[in-house]
Order: sequence, then C-alpha cells, then structure tokens
Amino acid sequence: MRASVIIVSHGRPRALARCLMALEQLNTPEFEVVVVADRAGLEAAGREGRIKRVAFEEANISAARNLGIMAAAGEALAFIDDDAVPCPDWLDRLVEGLGRAPAATGYVIGRNGFSFQHRARRIRADATHGRLEVPEGGAVIAPEAGAPVKTEGTNMAFRRAALVEAGGFDPAYRFYLDEGDLNLRMMAPTAVIPKAIVHHGFMASARRRDDRVPLDLTEVGASLAVFLRRHGADAATMARRIYDQLAEEQSRVFRHLRARRISRRTAREIVRSFADGVEAGKARPLPPLVPLTGAPPPFLPFRPQAQGAPQCFAGRPWDAPRLRRAAAAAVAAGARAELYLFSPTALFHRRRFTNDGIWEQRGGLFGRSDRAMPLLQFRRFSGRLAEERGSSPLRQCK
Repeated sequence: MRASVIIVSHGRPRALARCLMALEQLNTPEFEVVVVADRAGLEAAGREGRIKRVAFEEANISAARNLGIMAAAGEALAFIDDDAVPCPDWLDRLVEGLGRAPAATGYVIGRNGFSFQHRARRIRADATHGRLEVPEGGAVIAPEAGAPVKTEGTNMAFRRAALVEAGGFDPAYRFYLDEGDLNLRMMAPTAVIPKAIVHHGFMASARRRDDRVPLDLTEVGASLAVFLRRHGADAATMARRIYDQLAEEQSRVFRHLRARRISRRTAREIVRSFADGVEAGKARPLPPLVPLTGAPPPFLPFRPQAQGAPQCFAGRPWDAPRLRRAAAAAVAAGARAELYLFSPTALFHRRRFTNDGIWEQRGGLFGRSDRAMPLLQFRRFSGRLAEERGSSPLRQCK
C-alpha cells in the first residue's frame, strides 16, 4: 500500500525542517510527502521534485489537511504535526495497521522524550474521552456505544478512499477536536498500534508558548461549540460541557498564574477568549459535508536518504561538542545517529531529536530515564549505555 505523509505547517519553518529531517530517517523505502504551509514553511520544505508543496496561508488546520488529502496520491494517508518527529518504523507500522482497518493511530511521547503524552482513548459525542487498554502488540478496536477510537492528530493514518468518502476534515474546526469529529463521522474500526511512536514537542504558536502556557483559547471554545452542535447535543448537555471545559481551562490558566508565568490581566484575557470562542462557535455556519472530489496529481516518490546501520556515540557531557560534531557528520553522510551523554549524577534523562538530525539522550549515569524507574540507577557506564540503547527510538543501534 503506497503511503503519503501530510504535514500542515503555519509559522514554524524551523520545526517543519526538523520534522522533514526525521522523515529522511524512516525505514520505509519509498513514500510521498505533502507539505501544506505558508510561505516560510514552503521555503523550509526545500526544492521541488521530492516533496509536493501546497501554499496555504490561513490558520485553519482542517482546511489545510483537506488540501493535503487532495494533493496526496497514496492509498494510505498519514498525518504528523510540524513540531513532531516520528521513530524510524512509524510509517511502516501505521500502514500495516491500515491493512486491517480503515483508520490507524499510534502513541505520542512528550517533550522529555520518555513519558507518554497520548495513548489509546475513545471520543464521545459530548467531546469527552474514555481511556482504552491496548495490548502491547496493538489491536483493531471497533466503536462501542457510539464512541470510536480517537486518532491523535500528530500520529494517525487513514485509507484514502475512506477519508475522501467521509468528506475529509470539517473546516468549521480551525483547531482542536477536528480529528475527534472525523472519528465520530467515520465510526470505523481503528488499528491502535502502541509501537507506532511519534515524539511531540509542543512548540510555540499563536495559541501557546513553548512552555505550554496558553495565549488564546478562542478556537478551543469555538471548536467545542461546533462539536456539540455537529453531534446533536441538547441545550443541557451543551451548557454542562461548556461549563466543565471552562473550569478545566481556568484551572490550567490559574496554575500558570500561581507559578508567575503570566500576569493576572493576561489570565483574565485568556479565560475571556474561551468564552468569546464559544459564542463564535455557536454562530459559525455548519454546511453539510460531502465527499471530496477530484483526482490528485501523480504519486511523487520520496526516498529517505538514511541508509545502513545506525551509528552510536557516547560519552560525558564535557565530550558533547566533539561527539555532536561526529554524530552530525554521520547524519550528513546518510546515516542515523544516536548520542548518549551521561554525567556522574542522578539527574533525570531527556531525549530529543536535534536540528542536526541526531537522537540525543542526556542525563545522570545514576538518574532515571523511564519515569517509572526508581530514583537511583546503580549502573556502570557500559551497562547503562546498553540498557538505554535497547529502548532507543532506533532500536537497531549496535
């Protein structure tokens, strides 16, 4: 099954460039990349001929994704955010899932590089979620009591035919709940694949800072109101859900206020933006959705540049400049590279994919990586390195 990877980017060209660098390291020998972006994003996407580039300046992720769908020629359409990077086997695992179901989704790891940001859950017609327990090897899960699996926007894939028939994404959702709305409209079995992993960094945007402090909740409120209208909420359900969501957003904003990340005035403005968004969403036109039409341009093969066995580099923090140069040179030569920097401390570990295309992990030799580990790990350097390499994003490192 040929695959297309669709990335929407607005105002984050450096993040997009990093995401594309990670796609260069996928195991999949050939796929297609479609970038829907503003002018800066299209420049970051590089030269034409390897990537399908679609110009779109509006801040509407649903409309942008629909343009990406219409440009994509693969039978499998995978979606990832511009501020995320996939593990090398990500696309292969999602496409394998689409051999068993019309939709597939994986797990998302947050900014420390180890803790899960999202795992498996259902989406309900009142925009609430229910957690799912999924075996390590994954499973195809059917909708239950009108609640399908919620595909994560930065880690999801669909059979193109099913997505086109469903009308794609609803442009009434400019941001937030757009995937859940699609899941409820499709009401289809979904392959949940825990090992299809994406690392998501939550980079800054017009709606939030890079420390996850919200700046504007207008589209969150608007999308919630649109969602409840689309899925038949009565007046009492709509009032209850808006109240509950407002309380949740207020609690989050006040935590940032107590931590002195924002001022009282800013906190009030943020909360007010949610209420303003709800009113906008109640008045937003909701035309009926119809199947997408039109044939895409021919499939444009994207063949990743990384080849061969991954290369590992390891040392102490004071070795970092030298090791980073060596790892970056390996990536530039077409390899995948991992870098481990262990200090003689018990500091927690962090893992990230750098702008040079290196999977870098750093922390204390005695500190924990997995947050479920004991606080102290008594290991020799060689033993700790072998342990961490065994659970690395590359997994094949030798």
